[in-house]
Amino acid sequence: MKYLIEIIKGILIGIANIIPGVSGGTMAVSMGIYDKMIYAINNIRKQFKKSIATLFPYIVGAVIGIAALSVVIKYLFTNHPLETSLCFIGLIVGGIPILVKKVKSKKIKVSYILSFLFFFSLIIGLQLLQGKTGTSVTLSTSPKMVILLFFVGMLASATMVIPGVSGSMILMLLGFYQPVIDRVSACVTALKDFNLGIILKNGLILLPFIIGVLLGIVLIAKLITFLFERFETITFYGIIGLVTASPFAVLMGNDIGSPKASNIIIGIIVCAVGIVVTYFLGGEDA
Repeated sequence: MKYLIEIIKGILIGIANIIPGVSGGTMAVSMGIYDKMIYAINNIRKQFKKSIATLFPYIVGAVIGIAALSVVIKYLFTNHPLETSLCFIGLIVGGIPILVKKVKSKKIKVSYILSFLFFFSLIIGLQLLQGKTGTSVTLSTSPKMVILLFFVGMLASATMVIPGVSGSMILMLLGFYQPVIDRVSACVTALKDFNLGIILKNGLILLPFIIGVLLGIVLIAKLITFLFERFETITFYGIIGLVTASPFAVLMGNDIGSPKASNIIIGIIVCAVGIVVTYFLGGEDA
């Protein structure tokens, strides 16, 4: 049962990572597994078997979540944007009490408040910039594009790991979001049809991006560990700022149109469910 719950957490992280405005790092924090994942990534060389055992269910879940996105989530955001947005907001908000518990025993200082305000403002600012998205690029295996994909992958993965920052939003700003999603969707479709040729073609193009993602995750994990060791409370306040701003970023990043009363009611219900689900999942490891 515990293993299944860990896979479910991974699914939510995978889905969150691929939706602009939603942070996979935030979902990990909200569900109480962020510290455990960062520790496993940092110690993957020293404790390889233990780290892989820790990360494996989350990786499996994330892959399932990303694959499911191409079938389900796009439909939900297109046809039920308010309800879907409120569901993710509920999933995020449900984890805030768990975060607050980590700092409530600390006396509030000006530096803590400044850390909160800076990172809260950072997320809102990034979301406002999303309206100035770059023109989508054309992916290829040219040397220039290979190098570019590698560094874009590093940047995207770093922001995916940092709570409150949407890696997909960064990809969108750089014009790489839709091209990468199209290649991933092509691989998923080809996998269902057992078309190895298309999988290899798209996989080869995405390879430098994937390598960049993996390297970026390792590097940012070490940075976050350093911050927690040297500036634990300030870092927690910064993360709380990032997470608290995320619900606003989700609403700002998705066109909810003109919802009807029924949409609002259903949205409030799924938001409440999301809060309960995340609070429950976070409690498993809190």
